[in-house]
Amino acid sequence: MKPEDEPYALQTLSERQRRSAMLHQSHIEPLVTYLAKIKAEHPEKELPCFDPCDGGIHAKALFLLEAPGPKAVGSTFISRNNPDPTARNICDLLQEAGISRGDTLLWNIVPWYVGDENHIRAVNNDDIRQSFPYVKELLSLLPDLEVIALLGKKAQSAKSQIRPLTSVPIIDIPHPSARVFNVWPHKKDEMKEHLRQIAAMIKYNAGGQ
Repeated sequence: MKPEDEPYALQTLSERQRRSAMLHQSHIEPLVTYLAKIKAEHPEKELPCFDPCDGGIHAKALFLLEAPGPKAVGSTFISRNNPDPTARNICDLLQEAGISRGDTLLWNIVPWYVGDENHIRAVNNDDIRQSFPYVKELLSLLPDLEVIALLGKKAQSAKSQIRPLTSVPIIDIPHPSARVFNVWPHKKDEMKEHLRQIAAMIKYNAGGQ
């Protein structure tokens, strides 16, 4: 199995170093520049990077979660390969749906870590207000975008703000955390169905069946 297909791959230093070395590649470099701008404007914030194994500016499906967790801060990447159960669920379910990794981009409504050294807190309306201009800018960097998926209620709370910025479909998907799937098992099936719809949408727009 390739490292980019393996859950928890970013728990190893060698894989984190390999991906860091990929950040100059043309599909991801504009997003690295975009992120550098955010860091310059908010030097006190901890901002993980986009995963260069994703599609970067060529992404057709943008998956927006709430905010980076401690594992993303630790690995320095927003990635399905981070060593946490939510990332593993995303990794497994996207593969199962048959969505090509190069067609995807994972990010968050709030791009920086919210919380302190002890624990992450929930995203609030002020966090979304402060970070929303960067969501708008991100969308302008994705010319091939065909669908936006909002994962979880916090991300979905920004839907009315995102809607005027784009003509692509916006799909609400349950948050893929282990807690959500354990408490509400049907939400995993709901997410699978939504991902099948996204896979079909991308293939249809590409001229597939």
